[in-house]
Amino acid sequence: MNVKVYTLNAFAKNGGGGNPAGVVLDAGLMNDAEMQRTATEVGFSETAFVEKSLLADYKLRYFTPASEVDLCGHATIAAFYLMHTMKMVGEGTSTLETGAGILEVSISREGDVYLSQALPQFYDILPREEIAASLRISADDLAGELPIQIVSTGLRDILIPIGSRVLLAGIQPDFNAIAAISKKYEVIGYHLFTMDTSDAAAAECRNFAPLYDIPEESATGTSNGALLSYLYKYGQLSGQQAQHTMFRQGYTMHCPSEIKAGLSLNSEGEIIRVQVGGVAAGIEHRSIVI
Repeated sequence: MNVKVYTLNAFAKNGGGGNPAGVVLDAGLMNDAEMQRTATEVGFSETAFVEKSLLADYKLRYFTPASEVDLCGHATIAAFYLMHTMKMVGEGTSTLETGAGILEVSISREGDVYLSQALPQFYDILPREEIAASLRISADDLAGELPIQIVSTGLRDILIPIGSRVLLAGIQPDFNAIAAISKKYEVIGYHLFTMDTSDAAAAECRNFAPLYDIPEESATGTSNGALLSYLYKYGQLSGQQAQHTMFRQGYTMHCPSEIKAGLSLNSEGEIIRVQVGGVAAGIEHRSIVI
């Protein structure tokens, strides 16, 4: 079976960097095993498969090289940026069926693609010493009093505050320990961040998901949606700041990425919408035999 796969880098910055994703535009006749073999052959952290939906305008399924996951922000951005470039979808808002529920994708006049994620869920606060040991750092290297916490806007991640950019860049994690802890707490992986940034970004981040065969990822949409919600919850961003902000990621991988994000709040300051977006670059395609 020949499968046509498009590849492009989501959350690209100035036409470079970003996080590569695979996209299969017409996957309606593929079964689970064929999707998994395709994603494994592509080898990127995620490949998105576009299908027709009875519940929404589109349906997307997401496969890592190892397994299916409910949602992937950067692969969603890649898929809709590609479809917009090919004039398959226009400016405005579409509904999207995913394993994490029915979501909305908006395309701006400028061509930015924004994914509306699930509303944030805040779960367990985890022991600082356990997490620090898996990163081969001291608990003193963690930032202030901010908690290490499991947060989800579609996928569960452990959010980990780090004291500075220098400390963040120097971390050489124990991937076996991270995989074991991820399995223990039923999360996708770790999302590290520091608010010590060199520009207007709210935070600089690193993301580790070795349990899903992703040692490090250069741009993660769902994790940064969770991070934005967390920073607002713990008073690190005002309501006005949280409406339009940006995260940096991928710099330690030489893949600088820019993830735009924003919250919508009601009159009582409660989160009623989480959006994460950006652009993509480097569109290519090839046929894969599976």
